[in-house]
Amino acid sequence: MASSSNSSVQNSFRYDVFISFRGEDTRNTIVGHLYEALKQNGIETFKDNERMKQGKTIDNQLIQAIKDSRFFIIVFSENYICFFILVLG
Repeated sequence: MASSSNSSVQNSFRYDVFISFRGEDTRNTIVGHLYEALKQNGIETFKDNERMKQGKTIDNQLIQAIKDSRFFIIVFSENYICFFILVLG
């Protein structure tokens, strides 16, 4: 019975991993390499420039992708920290 419970939880996620990052300083370096490695190993991964759909607001789509993800990887960088400083002011 526990295995059916676990499988229903596993099936409720669209993505295995959501990668959170900000800016070009990591997009084509560490985040790009991480994304490709996860993908090559069969891990369904959300990365904004790979999964964003035209015509949808970024906020709603990112929120939905976060809800649809089982695990999260946050890649901190100088641009990521500056973004939060500006937002939190």
